[in-house]
Amino acid sequence: MSRVKSKNTKPEMLVRKFLFAHGYRYTLHDKKLPGKPDIVLPKYRTVIFVHGCFWHGHKNCKYFTIPKTRTAWWKNKIEHNSANDKKNIKLLKKDNWKVIEIWECKLKAQKQQTTLLKLLKSL
Repeated sequence: MSRVKSKNTKPEMLVRKFLFAHGYRYTLHDKKLPGKPDIVLPKYRTVIFVHGCFWHGHKNCKYFTIPKTRTAWWKNKIEHNSANDKKNIKLLKKDNWKVIEIWECKLKAQKQQTTLLKLLKSL
C-alpha cells in the first residue's frame, strides 16, 4: 500500500489539465482545509475531490470489489475512508465551501467528456 499514490494520480491530473485548459486556476492539496482536497478553486470557493472507486468505496461500481483475502480488514479500511470523506465534506459545507466529488470510473474514456463538461457547468 505504500506504493499507492495519493497525489497526482491519473484521474486527478486529467481533471487538473482540463480545468487549466479552460482558464481555471487552482491550488492543490490545501492542508488547511478538512480532508486536503485534491483541487481548490479559491475564487469560486469550491473544492474538488477526485476519488478512486476502490479506496473510497464507490457503491454499485464495477471497479469496487472487496478483496477475497483479509476481507474484514479491507472492509473496515474502506468504511473508515468513506466515513472520513463524509465528515470532511460536512465540515467544508459548514464553512460555506462548494464540494464536488468526481469518481474515477466517471473519467473513463466513454464518460470522460460528459463528466468534465458537467464539472464546468457546476462551477
